[in-house]
Amino acid sequence: MLVEKRFLPLYVGLFSIFALFGISMTVIGATLPKIFADFGWSYTTAGAIIAAGSIGYFLSSYLAGIFLSAVGLRLTISLSLLLVFAGLELFATTSIPWLNMLLYFIVGLGQGGIELSVDWAVLRMEGPGGGRAMSLMHGAFSIGAVVGPLIIAILISAHLEWTLIYRGIGVLFLVIAIFMQFMPLAALGRDKGHAAGGSRRDLFRHPAYWLGFFALFVYVGVELGISNWVAEYFVSVFGAPIPTGSFMVSLFWTGLLVGRFGVPFFQAAIKREKILIALSALMALSVTALATIGFVSNGKIASVIAGMVVIFAGLGCSIIYPNIMSIVGDLFPHTQGEAVGFAAMGGGMGSFVFPYLMSAVSAAWGIRMGFMTYAVFSLVVVALDVALVRTEARMSALKVE
Repeated sequence: MLVEKRFLPLYVGLFSIFALFGISMTVIGATLPKIFADFGWSYTTAGAIIAAGSIGYFLSSYLAGIFLSAVGLRLTISLSLLLVFAGLELFATTSIPWLNMLLYFIVGLGQGGIELSVDWAVLRMEGPGGGRAMSLMHGAFSIGAVVGPLIIAILISAHLEWTLIYRGIGVLFLVIAIFMQFMPLAALGRDKGHAAGGSRRDLFRHPAYWLGFFALFVYVGVELGISNWVAEYFVSVFGAPIPTGSFMVSLFWTGLLVGRFGVPFFQAAIKREKILIALSALMALSVTALATIGFVSNGKIASVIAGMVVIFAGLGCSIIYPNIMSIVGDLFPHTQGEAVGFAAMGGGMGSFVFPYLMSAVSAAWGIRMGFMTYAVFSLVVVALDVALVRTEARMSALKVE
């Protein structure tokens, strides 16, 4: 059983939140063509607004952990859901760029709080040594990220006013915020806080605290880099048609979904740490192979082989984020909110920094070199994951002694 029976309704509620969270993260990308047509924004304006959301997200991911430890889960997750509701209800009511930037920053603040709150709640439900419930929970986010744009495309094709999509998603966040008030959130308890005589400074001195941060910083950068650039990579390098390039994005997320829902069935028999290292290595090998194929060949056969590699890249990525979160949460049982929030902030910062890095490298040396850069960083992810697992083993040994 993933969680105790008494927590199943809560787990389902959080699963719904994370699926809706995934939709909210993709809605602006799915409606960008309409935004450009109706508002006349430039790429720079749209990029600045999206960046504002990323800044709100990574700031909130960490601060929400401290806030949660102080006031509890109910207020933290409720406020986070209401922030997303308010931001989406008002976003794009006018074309003024600075106002939309502020509103999307508010949406990012709420999204960061949701990430932290759900991860913390799953850690408390699952207990030490887990990972299966966390992996499936992050599968819910992937479902939202895949299904959301498809639903939005259908609604736009049906000539629904695109701004109503933001309003509708916002209302769903309000509904689920009300629903969560009837869930047994208090049963999850609270963080115990820093040890007697200890302080936040002690966390910053701990290697595992930083390893979780940097592992997610680099991993999220690589994951989003593949997702955002693989379509263009296939079109420009292999000469694939645009629909084929778009299909590569679906293949990547299909591999990721398969991993997040399939791997937990093996975690009962195989330690999460071994799965983390194995799939990190699979991701690194896949990204390296994808970059190498682009350098040595650009024919149709190479395109087919590269397409198969994309699936394995998604599978390799699937379990890294949730397993790192589970390990970090277990290493800091008394300050889980702060520790998990700091790691999540690393992921949020990676999502903000790496797009600029990829753009700069690709503009200077071409997209082939851009993907080779991601191959190098995927190896860095493996090294950081190995270091985190070894640190966990040393801490466990000290506790036994």
